[in-house]
Amino acid sequence: MALEHAIMVSLAERAGSGYELARRFERSIGFFWAATHQQIYRVLKRMDDAGWVQAETVAQDGRPDKKVYTVSALGHDELRRWLAEPTEPAPMRDELAVKLRGASLGDVQALYDEVARHRDLAATRLDGYRVIEKRDFPDPARLTGRNLHHYLVLRGGIRVEQGLVDWYEEILRALEADR
Repeated sequence: MALEHAIMVSLAERAGSGYELARRFERSIGFFWAATHQQIYRVLKRMDDAGWVQAETVAQDGRPDKKVYTVSALGHDELRRWLAEPTEPAPMRDELAVKLRGASLGDVQALYDEVARHRDLAATRLDGYRVIEKRDFPDPARLTGRNLHHYLVLRGGIRVEQGLVDWYEEILRALEADR
């Protein structure tokens, strides 16, 4: 997926400046697609040049003017085209898995500690996702449209993180037993 499409999805939900988009990436979209502030600004410029977004300059008191972006008609056409395009499932690509495979070649205790750290990070993300689920989606059976779609992405994140926590726990138990 190109960053352009992630930005257009966000802008189709709500217009925003480059700064606001960067904040959205930190708080929501960034859970599954990361981008730096610099990448977002660079891509917004490219999208503006391509006619996929349009910017309105908004004056601000005591601060420089800001550009607020919306998706143009051409951008909506591109977004519909991209949404209809088939995607390939992403294969697992995990540096920790490669380290695990080669564990006997190095310091197994260091790997154990690293797996425990990964488990703790995944558990923290999982807890955060569950807080969002409880706060924003108290009655999932009644969800429709955009809210349902957001909920389904969140559920994917919950399942992935739960799977990772379970896998890391399995690794830790196996490494303990192998000592």
